[in-house]
Amino acid sequence: MFIIENYSLAVVFCFITMLCWGSWGNTQKLAGSRVWRYELYYWDYVIGVLLLSLLAAFTMGSVGELGRGFVDDLLQADASNLASALIGGVIFNLSNILLSASVSIAGMSVAFPLGVGLALVLGVFINYFNAPQGSPVFLFLGVLLVIVAIVFNAWAYKNMGKGGEQQKTKGIVIAIVAGIMMSFFFRFIASSMDLQNFECPEVGKMTPYTAMVIFSIGIFTSNFIFNTAAMRRPFVGTPTSYGDYFAGSFRLHAVGILGGIIWGIGNLFSLLATEKAGAAISYGLGQGATMALPIWAIFMKKVYADRSLGIDPMAKFDLPEDYNPCGQKAEEDDFTENGIDEVFE
Repeated sequence: MFIIENYSLAVVFCFITMLCWGSWGNTQKLAGSRVWRYELYYWDYVIGVLLLSLLAAFTMGSVGELGRGFVDDLLQADASNLASALIGGVIFNLSNILLSASVSIAGMSVAFPLGVGLALVLGVFINYFNAPQGSPVFLFLGVLLVIVAIVFNAWAYKNMGKGGEQQKTKGIVIAIVAGIMMSFFFRFIASSMDLQNFECPEVGKMTPYTAMVIFSIGIFTSNFIFNTAAMRRPFVGTPTSYGDYFAGSFRLHAVGILGGIIWGIGNLFSLLATEKAGAAISYGLGQGATMALPIWAIFMKKVYADRSLGIDPMAKFDLPEDYNPCGQKAEEDDFTENGIDEVFE
C-alpha cells in the first residue's frame, strides 16, 4: 500500500487536507441551496465519502509490498478497533450536521469559525495527549496562529455580510455543541490505527485505508438516523422527504458526491500523514480549513472582474411562467447568511 515515508511529504498532505476540507462546501454552492436542500445534498456527500474510501482501499491500500492489504487488514482487525473507527464516523456525522444547521441559523461569519475553532483547539489537545508526537511548544504556537487567522477570517466575513441582522443565540449554542463533538472524531480513528508503524502495524490495529472505510460506514449508517431526523424536523425551512431526494437530477446528485469525494480525500491524506507528523499536527492543520475560503473568494472576484467571461453579477432573469410564489412559503433564513454564499457577495 502507499505510505508516506518522510515528514516533509506528511506536512504537504496536511496542507492538501486543509484545502480539501475548506473547499468541499463549494459543491453545495454549485448544487444551488435554494433549489436543493442541504439535507438532500448531504446524502450524496455521505455517499461520496464512502465511495472514495472504498476506492482508495482497493487501490492505494491494496497495491505494493508495504503494509497489509485492505482485505487482509480488515479480517485481522480487533472488534475494539473496528468499533473505535465506527464511533468516530458517528460522532463526525452528528457534529457536521449540527455545524451546518448552526451556519444556516447564525450565519457563516459566526457559526463556522466558532464551531471549527473549538474543534481545532480541543481536538489538538485531545489528539496530542492521546498520542504525543512533535514539539508541544511549536504545536500549540501553531494552533494559536491558526486561531488568529480564523478570527480575522470571521471579521472579514462579517464585514462582507448584510449588516443589521441580529445573531441568533440558538445557532451559536448549536455551533458550540458541534465544535465540542467534532473535536473527538479524529481521536477515535487514530486510536484504531498503529500510529508508529504503518508498514508493519500491530496485530489487531488497522491501516489508514481500513480505518477510513470503517469510519465512512459509521457516517453512512448513522445518516439514516441523524439526517432523516433533520429532513423531517429541519432547523431551518420546511420538512423534506426521500421522494424529493430521488426526484433530484443526475447533476445534483453528482455534485453532492463530488463534495464527499473532496472531503474524503482530505481525511484520507490526514490519516496517512499521522505516522510521520503525528495525530495532533495532522488534525490541527486540516482544521485550519477556513483559511482556504478566502482563496475561493479571491478567485470568484477575479471571475466577476474578467469581462471576457460574460458574467454579470447584476443580471436579472425572468421568472418561469408556472412560478407561484404562494405555492410554497419561502423561509427568510434560506436567503440570508447561509453558507459560502456570503463569501462571494
